[in-house]
Amino acid sequence: MTIRSITAATLLLLAGCGSTEPANDTAPHEEAGEHHDEGAVTLTAEQIAAAGIKLERPTVGGAATIEVPAVIEGDPAATQVVSASTGGRVVALTRNLGEPVTRGQTLAVIESREAAQLNGEVAAARARLSLAQSNLAREQRLFAQRVTPEQDLTAARTAAAEARIALRQAQGQVAAAGTGGAAGSNRLAIAAPIAGRVIARTAVLGQSVAPDAELYRIAALGSVSVALNLQPADAGRVPPGATVTVRAPGRQATARIGFVSPALDEQTRLVPAIATLDNRAGEWRIGEAVTAAVRLAGGDAAGTIRVPLTAVQSIEGRRVVFVRTPTGFRAVPVTIGDTAGDSMIVRTGLSGREQIATVNSFTLKAELGKGEASHEDH
Repeated sequence: MTIRSITAATLLLLAGCGSTEPANDTAPHEEAGEHHDEGAVTLTAEQIAAAGIKLERPTVGGAATIEVPAVIEGDPAATQVVSASTGGRVVALTRNLGEPVTRGQTLAVIESREAAQLNGEVAAARARLSLAQSNLAREQRLFAQRVTPEQDLTAARTAAAEARIALRQAQGQVAAAGTGGAAGSNRLAIAAPIAGRVIARTAVLGQSVAPDAELYRIAALGSVSVALNLQPADAGRVPPGATVTVRAPGRQATARIGFVSPALDEQTRLVPAIATLDNRAGEWRIGEAVTAAVRLAGGDAAGTIRVPLTAVQSIEGRRVVFVRTPTGFRAVPVTIGDTAGDSMIVRTGLSGREQIATVNSFTLKAELGKGEASHEDH
């Protein structure tokens, strides 16, 4: 509605109020009775049309839905931190942010004295195993020729088995360092534990890192998580598997609730929830802010009453809706529930059969305020 039309409407309303100026002794009593009718605004049908006030009936029925802000996150079950349990200097980084990686692919190389020690132990264990296997082969030939006793053959077999175990232990220590193997006598290659895409890279070439320092973060983005927070009163009506419509500019998709926390967040006093969203097309990005419309279960969905957001006004701290009467409108106090898109759920105050002011209902609020001020002056 333009400023000119609002002004015109206001003038018409003022004219309408002026038209009730007493013409005889009974008019003042009628006008006083109208002003004492708290919350009432007297308007004719012509004045309502001139003010651009649109009348509608509340929407009754349909499943209750709430809209809350949400954030796209990596699926916790498909996100992994890449680190090395050995400290040292980063001498190579092979992947940047957003690039794909395969499982076992080398992501970084760390140079350190500890790496040299680990690699040395592997080399020594491998050499001992080679010697033990050679001795075992010799003892087997000699035993076959009846040159050596069986106990010598048994001892050679035991030595070979122990050397094999020692090599596995040395290789296990290298693997425990989070590596893909040796990349030099004093270097260790850091390998990707899963296939996915690099979503964070904290390491810098030439940087000295401490043991267990994060180097990369990898996420398999075939599915992502939608993190949202619910009011405690609504959380009980959002079971696992509930439908969530995820919206962002130019995009919309359906997710499913997979987790609703049994505890409130200490800071927000809200209930955290997580929905899973298919992202095989790569439309959704980690950290992106979206809107999540959650369908609520239970309750009297058939009797749910919704009104447009523009129909609800605030007067002296109370929420009201202007209901059409034979002489104009009455401001009816209502209890508001959840917001769903461009509408609100009305818990109490309306039956759903009324005609209510939606578009330009703020002009009625202004007119009601003028009428109350005029009454106080008298």
